[in-house]
Amino acid sequence: MNWYERLLSLQFTWRDAVDVIVVAFIIYSILALIRGTRAMQIAIGLAVLVSTFFVARAFDLPALEAISREILFYLPFAIIVLFQHEIRRALARMGSNPLLAFLTRGRTATQFEPVVRAVEILSEKHFGALLAIERAQSLRMVAETAKPIDALISTELLVSIFTPGGPLHDGAVIIRGNRVIAAGAFLPLTASTDPKLGHGTRHRAALGLSEESDALVIVVSEENGSVAVAREGALTENLDAQALTRLLEAR
Repeated sequence: MNWYERLLSLQFTWRDAVDVIVVAFIIYSILALIRGTRAMQIAIGLAVLVSTFFVARAFDLPALEAISREILFYLPFAIIVLFQHEIRRALARMGSNPLLAFLTRGRTATQFEPVVRAVEILSEKHFGALLAIERAQSLRMVAETAKPIDALISTELLVSIFTPGGPLHDGAVIIRGNRVIAAGAFLPLTASTDPKLGHGTRHRAALGLSEESDALVIVVSEENGSVAVAREGALTENLDAQALTRLLEAR
């Protein structure tokens, strides 16, 4: 029986089709999650290690097969350690899936105009600033360690918070909906050791929070007044008011 006859002999039902679609969706989601990140390079390295075992078995290389088998035994633990940020982000995305939206209460949309105007003023004055905008995933754990504000967003409020000399200007502002809920928050720093990052603590904190949540984090550089936004572990830099508005509204 040739391969064509074997293919025709297969009984492919609708359950098999659903099975293939679900597996394909899972694989696509994983690849989309780690695309363009350091995790992608790690995944390629792990795939090479796995393929080594099958190559060793195919060519009857007992020493290499034994070593590969031992590595494969510890591979699940290595995956948990190496991909902890990606796993956390994936689980959080599952919780914020629109199909599960009935489990979470609705939130008021953020008013971006006063935020963008405040960022413009802070940039012109070279006042360093860090603004975290909450999206589907709650920033309650971060806000609880900061100074509670719970005030309506206004340009004047944001500028006053980040004016040098104030008690809260070194931390981050947490924005939920149309309210500033906390200020002076300290965000987790990114674990990235990429030498190309080349930024100070504010940028590293913005990246750190964006790696652990779906928040949009706006950074104003104290050195040159440049504006950047961290999202999903990536930094978009040198934004003007129009570009910042488009990025925020496209979230």
